[in-house]
Amino acid sequence: MNVSPTVQRLARETSPYLLEHAGNPVDWYPFGAEALERARVEHKPILLSIGYLACHWCHVMARECFEDESIAALMNRLYVNIKVDREERPDLDQIYQLAHSVLTGRSGGWPLTVFLEPEQLTPFFAGTYFPKMTRFGLPGFPEVLIRVEEYFRSSVSEREEVSQSVRGILGSVARAEPVARRENAGDSVLLGLASLTQGFDPRWGGFGPAPKFPRASTLSFLLETGLAAGHTTEQEPSPLTLLTTTLTRMAEGGIYDLIGGGFFRYSVDEKWAIPHFEKMLYDNALLLPIYAEAWKLTRATHYRKVATETARWILETMRAPEGGFYSSLDADSDSGEGGYYLWDARQVEGLLTAEEWRLIAPHYGLDAPANFEGRWHLSIRETAADLGTRLRLEASAVEARLGSGRKELERARAGRPPPRIDSKILVSANGLVIAGLSRAGRLLGQESWIDGAAQAAEFIRSRLVSSGELQGSFCAGVTRGPAFLHDHAFLLTGLLELLKARWQSSWYDLSLGLADALLARFEDRDRGGFWFTADDQPVTLMRPKIWVDDATPAANALAARALALLGHLSGNSSYAEAATRTIDAARPHIESDPASHLGLITSAWILNQPECLMILRGDPDEFPRWRSAIEATAAPGYSLFAIPVGAEVGQGWLSHCVPRGPACLYVCSGTRCSAPVTSLSALHTFLAGWART
Repeated sequence: MNVSPTVQRLARETSPYLLEHAGNPVDWYPFGAEALERARVEHKPILLSIGYLACHWCHVMARECFEDESIAALMNRLYVNIKVDREERPDLDQIYQLAHSVLTGRSGGWPLTVFLEPEQLTPFFAGTYFPKMTRFGLPGFPEVLIRVEEYFRSSVSEREEVSQSVRGILGSVARAEPVARRENAGDSVLLGLASLTQGFDPRWGGFGPAPKFPRASTLSFLLETGLAAGHTTEQEPSPLTLLTTTLTRMAEGGIYDLIGGGFFRYSVDEKWAIPHFEKMLYDNALLLPIYAEAWKLTRATHYRKVATETARWILETMRAPEGGFYSSLDADSDSGEGGYYLWDARQVEGLLTAEEWRLIAPHYGLDAPANFEGRWHLSIRETAADLGTRLRLEASAVEARLGSGRKELERARAGRPPPRIDSKILVSANGLVIAGLSRAGRLLGQESWIDGAAQAAEFIRSRLVSSGELQGSFCAGVTRGPAFLHDHAFLLTGLLELLKARWQSSWYDLSLGLADALLARFEDRDRGGFWFTADDQPVTLMRPKIWVDDATPAANALAARALALLGHLSGNSSYAEAATRTIDAARPHIESDPASHLGLITSAWILNQPECLMILRGDPDEFPRWRSAIEATAAPGYSLFAIPVGAEVGQGWLSHCVPRGPACLYVCSGTRCSAPVTSLSALHTFLAGWART
């Protein structure tokens, strides 16, 4: 029996995405010395294919091209073929997505298809999805393979000029010099608000035309920064309108899973009705606390409902037995793209009682024409309130029938073959979900959510930290490195949110270790900010420094914010100084394109506000009453840490915040703290006076 050479290589990997390609007739290599050496020795161009398991178009190209014997033979003859899971090697993805933009003038995506010269790994041709045969205005992949290889052999001088130009542009990306700090950080906030207002869709929410993405950095900016800064003219919609319109329309649209909870990756239309059906852990980790904060701000019950359902989906579907969380759910299942989530209207009618169907059909649009390839993907077409008015039913009766109908649909869907799960446990995404569950759990009083965050933190601390150094991922019992900037920044962010919800000294110690690693191994000490790769990691083509937000806020933005808070908490000024250097280095980028740097604008705004740190010490049984009093009365902008008596806090200034009586509160600015408040009555008096100031 002849065994494909790719089986001998990719079968040794743990990534579910790479394993999916192990049986291809393509002679795939993982990225590494063996493939790169072969390309150099044979002077063959490299075909670099980057994707991830949940990506629908990655599956399409795999079926059409990589599983085709004749196309695979052409790839094997002309190229050294390398397959990369972008979640395991986000550094390569960052570099070659940027190179794609340089070469094509367009944004990239997945699958990313890049052709490299073998010596310096510089790209000279790039694209994303290519079909088997010419269609969609795209050339067929066999034609691309032949013509690119001919260009590589016959146009050496031109190709070298292109490669040199690409290297020059990539090399200049991270070299912007810092500029003087603005006196008023609100200037950048107003620029960001103006940009969002210009692109706002007043009917359907969101910003810009389809496809629409639920960009958490935009929504967080509006929540944390925009609402405080106000807006420029009375004619424009307020930041609150931008925020609530978008959150409500997303929650009513098909981008939200109305039966099982959780958000899909993005919407292909302006109404948020039809999504790309993959579900990513990081999207939901970021949106969860935003909906919780929106509920706290507005007390609108539908925001609390969305937060609750999203948390349930994360905890029930995405949690690994070890305690961490898996990275994604595939867009495809046995019944095709989105098949797990689609319905036949007559099937639904048969599942429900007549009274349930009477409400479910108009509520979810099942009485309208099919909206996805002859089937129905659910979105809210008529709200519960409007149904009650039209049908003259009490709100309680409407909710009861809609609720029982949803339960029937959930039971029916649970019997279908589910989408595949990508079982990688990524530190970066787990850091975000630790933050999301901790913050939302604290806001909504859900201790079980904080339990889930704590279990993930313990898993990472015990399994993904080796000799004090963080590793990047865990899959099939194997820990994989390296860890990058976003792993450190996102985990540090998550641990600080968890410490606000529930103090544990080992998490505080891990936070200090992460901060030290950021300064020692990632910081650009000359220009400020943080490189995406550590100083002891190999450099491929360039060492990226990423300022822009994408699906997640820029890691530099979260690193600066977390370091500023930890510097205040620990009394270590070097953390806060690194945060300030990062914001200073980012200013040329912020000012040239505010809308792409809202995460950094938010961090700059927060760093510019007066510091207020509250340290609650004493008996944990006393903490809930003190927390409730503080949260009900205190002005926004504080960070509260409740540290039990006996907890280790190190040798820093926290050691001076000693417990007194059952509980006491220290209110600190910089490294100076008030005299302790030692009773609830004194606390109420103190907070009343603070609110007036």
